[in-house]
Amino acid sequence: MPPVRLDKWLWAARFFKTRSLASQAVRGGKVEINGASPKPSRLVRVGDRLRITRGELVFEVIVEQLGERRVSAPLAREMYAETEAGRKAREQQIEQRRQERAAGEGPAGRPDKRQRRQIRRFVRGK
Repeated sequence: MPPVRLDKWLWAARFFKTRSLASQAVRGGKVEINGASPKPSRLVRVGDRLRITRGELVFEVIVEQLGERRVSAPLAREMYAETEAGRKAREQQIEQRRQERAAGEGPAGRPDKRQRRQIRRFVRGK
């Protein structure tokens, strides 16, 4: 199969919701191919190592299949193989965030009427 543009492959493999978001991520330095910072039009080949940063999550994958068309999620997962080190680091980061959230629980929801009055008093300085 002929090589595919990087932005198309990222979109087809479901790393980004739209192709334009994939292009922006590549231009913004959020994607690396074999340790280099590419352009969105860079051709991806089987065996390339990609490092994809989405928000706080970092995916380290090896391209196993090429495709220009967006496919279902189970088929998209077959297009790449995530490295073991990358998967463990990502899972560890997710678990750490989960523990931080549990330790510093925020408000349960919207303030009730009494709490809104207290907030207004505090803001107005009365």
